[in-house]
Amino acid sequence: MRWVARLLIGGYLLVATLPLFWMALTSFKAKQDAISLHPRFVPTLSAPAEADPERVTFEATTEAYAKLRAVQTGASASYFEHLGNSVVIGLLSTLLSVALGTLAAYGFSRFEIAGSKDWLFFILSTRFLPALAVVVPVLIMYRELGLLGTHLGLVLLYTAFNLSLAVWLMKGFIDEIPRAFEEAALVDGYSRLQAFFRVILPQARTGMAVTAVFCLISAWNEYGFAMTLNSSGALTVPAYFAGLQGNLEGMPWPQVAAGALLFVAPIVLFTVLVRRHLLRGMTFGTIKQ
Repeated sequence: MRWVARLLIGGYLLVATLPLFWMALTSFKAKQDAISLHPRFVPTLSAPAEADPERVTFEATTEAYAKLRAVQTGASASYFEHLGNSVVIGLLSTLLSVALGTLAAYGFSRFEIAGSKDWLFFILSTRFLPALAVVVPVLIMYRELGLLGTHLGLVLLYTAFNLSLAVWLMKGFIDEIPRAFEEAALVDGYSRLQAFFRVILPQARTGMAVTAVFCLISAWNEYGFAMTLNSSGALTVPAYFAGLQGNLEGMPWPQVAAGALLFVAPIVLFTVLVRRHLLRGMTFGTIKQ
């Protein structure tokens, strides 16, 4: 049966990576090859013969990656400036969400709080409505506070929307940590704060890794607020791609494919780096140690 499992996993891997593979191929194409009616998926180092319009080969070029440094029509800055905005906003909002969510979850898990169930339900209810349902009041508030088009504005907003997810995820993980560990530390003379940092946090790092992945993906891919609250300044990559639709020469698909490939890479790298914590965190509490 092992070969059947490997066959199924291999088939799923092929289907899952096919869009990334095609995107990578498109990033090395010239524009005419990218928009050709006949698929061209065999790269060559020399120009293919133009006599056959149905050829499957194309000349590999890195022109799309070079053009990412330039300011495209419909954009206010180069791709890499927008990527830098995404990195700053995504990382800061993820760190704040995980930190605040862990602290709040610890409080709900370890202390008797009046109306804790109601408070937890209220925190969860912030995700009931789509985020864009509150875009108008947020836009008015940010205009009054001078936060439109700023990194701080998006960091605070993404943190607020990811906080409910962080609290609920981290509470589940902290609930699984035996209270005896913390009580032993308190008996040994540790303060509550020292016990939290030296006992709870090391035990909860798997949950923090899982929570960080979900929060980062949410902030990294968010489009609505990034587009609505920014006419310039802190525009992220999703908003940058949307602005390219105003290009008079048509959508530059090779540049879009190259940019999207570079945009996906940090998420893949981060997930790989925390994969051990991620896999353990997904099964935390389901397998008896």
